Amino acid sequence: MSDTGTTTTEPGEGKQPETLKRVMGPKLLLLFIVGDILGTGVYALTGQVAGQVGGAGWAPVILAFLIALITAFSYMELVTKYPHAAGAALYTHKAFGIHFVTFLVAFAVLSSGITSASTASNVFAANMVAGFGWDISGTWVMWIALGFLALVAAINLRGVGESVWFNVVLTVIELSGLLLVILVGFFALGSGSADFSRVMIFETADDKSVFLAVTGATALAFFSMVGFEDSVNMVEETKDPRIFPKIMLTGLSITGVIYVLVSVVAVAAVPIGQLSESETPLLDVVKAGAPGIPIDAIFPFMTMFAVANSALINMLMASRLLYGMAKQNVLPPVFAKVLAGRRSPWVSIIFTTLIAFALIIGVTTFLPESVTASLGGTTSLLLLAVFAVVNVAVLILRRQPAQHEHFKAPSWLPWIGVFSCAFLVGPWARLEDLIQYQIALALIGIGVVLWAVTWLWNRSVRGSSTRFRNPEELT
Repeated sequence: MSDTGTTTTEPGEGKQPETLKRVMGPKLLLLFIVGDILGTGVYALTGQVAGQVGGAGWAPVILAFLIALITAFSYMELVTKYPHAAGAALYTHKAFGIHFVTFLVAFAVLSSGITSASTASNVFAANMVAGFGWDISGTWVMWIALGFLALVAAINLRGVGESVWFNVVLTVIELSGLLLVILVGFFALGSGSADFSRVMIFETADDKSVFLAVTGATALAFFSMVGFEDSVNMVEETKDPRIFPKIMLTGLSITGVIYVLVSVVAVAAVPIGQLSESETPLLDVVKAGAPGIPIDAIFPFMTMFAVANSALINMLMASRLLYGMAKQNVLPPVFAKVLAGRRSPWVSIIFTTLIAFALIIGVTTFLPESVTASLGGTTSLLLLAVFAVVNVAVLILRRQPAQHEHFKAPSWLPWIGVFSCAFLVGPWARLEDLIQYQIALALIGIGVVLWAVTWLWNRSVRGSSTRFRNPEELT
């Protein structure tokens, strides 16, 4: 790492060093984590989670939070033990030393960022339609989502400093929207217009067993909890990596409390059937909880800003990972090109945006009724698989003591993390939406093709194989 506040890496022979700015202190990192976790999941999937288990929709949220917290402890140990960029890919490489496995983990994380941003874009479009009262659907909503993604790409092209500060503004709006939902919900409870008794009712859809219902709802709710892992991919742009454990726990705790409160007031204020079928469930909560106050007129726009935050952060992370793998000569070197003035990886930003375009168009065309659930579920699927690997990695890497002090998770937590994450990857957690596996495999397949092309190029032109030379430089 450089002492000048930037990360310097070598793009290749005959080229000038290219750098990424160190701009993130504790407050920015906390806002980054909170802003990335809060957003699309809770705004879009609260109703669908409740639809699987009834009024006890808070239970899968708590389970998802606990699983995320367990894995966060593994990340905290690893990021303080190896304070370098690359996150899960770095830990996998150090634990297993198999270059192709390292690549698969890195590309799975990258793909999860793209699917998450695509989900956010669809939610953004749905709320824009609701906010302006437009009588449109289907293809027109898709075009709004695509236009929004293009705007996100333009912001990312400006550079990480501007992107992170834009994240601050969006996170404040995001938090305000959820706090508004909670306040309106408690107001409704106090005025008697909400039914708190619904919160304790457990109902499963289509006579599904309790086990399968809770498992499926937890897997879906897990999408709301992801985001903390993105922060380790920004470590080379953080001023002091030692702050990660404290900031991660703080960020997860804040979001966990907010999610449980939102889940409780949502099912109390709105009947489960209406909540589960709505594309804008929290807007329905606001309408039901404060019918005499025109809060519902501005809430769709607050939701738009909230999910915009998730899209921005995830596309930022995805482009940086693609950039890092290109600098490793694991993917075509064109993805390592950066703008001369802004130092942002423009080719990687454009490529990840085009993949997101293809996802939205494809899922909207073939699954118009479940775009958000399919893309959000795919994000959970990819990250749960990665988290299972990370929990295994922390156990293996304990055999390699570090030369400096670092955070250490309780020895039993990673074991629980391995089995819980692996369990939620299974088909029993998504029986009604197996398309998620197809989307995930298609994305990983794109990466494998690019990897194979680069491998052949390296073998024929450079006389070397495609492999991670220094995983610390992935981002």
